[in-house]
Amino acid sequence: MGPRTIAGARPTKSIVVTSTLLAINVLIYLITAVQAKSLDNSTSPLNFDGVMQPAAALVQGEWWRIFTSGFVHFGIFHIAANMFSLWMIGRALEQAFGKIRYLALYFVALFGASVAVLLFDNPLQISGGASGALFGLLGCYAVIVVKLKLNPSGLLITLAINGYITFAIPGISILAHVGGLITGALVAVALLYAPERNRARWQAIGIGIIVVALVGLVLYRAAALSALA
Repeated sequence: MGPRTIAGARPTKSIVVTSTLLAINVLIYLITAVQAKSLDNSTSPLNFDGVMQPAAALVQGEWWRIFTSGFVHFGIFHIAANMFSLWMIGRALEQAFGKIRYLALYFVALFGASVAVLLFDNPLQISGGASGALFGLLGCYAVIVVKLKLNPSGLLITLAINGYITFAIPGISILAHVGGLITGALVAVALLYAPERNRARWQAIGIGIIVVALVGLVLYRAAALSALA
């Protein structure tokens, strides 16, 4: 079968997924900036239609916001900070996990970040950005540190910096960050602690269980909000 990484993927130096995600985020920001005719893209129609708002997502049936909200940003600093973090963290994780597992990690973490917002945030609150998924990558990094018994200094410093930014800057969704962090860690456990025999199958089952649980929480919240509408 040849050499495998810690997650069971074939060793690769490819960072095509990270590069593609970065390009998509930047492209969407540029489109919104053109629409708003300003680097402050808050008036962009694309941003308005893509951001997370629990009431719109669940009561009005605009389910796409669960995922599109992870690709819209508010202003040049927001997109720059998130894309820098994606580039710094994502490349190593993509090489360790391979394209498919890395994509699963990223999008399930994004899903988990949105679910946390749907469950606990004000139904009319607006939020967006890639940081929920990025905190999922940090959660994965934490599991790797534990499994491989690595020096946690780098992780702790990174978490401290991101934690400070989360609580210090107004308008950042704490719930999305926490939801992404927890979900990313759970996905990493499913990937890294799967039995070696039929590992890919067990990994798929583990991730599937997480996704089904998240979908269940979304349906529960949708029913609750619809009853209040």
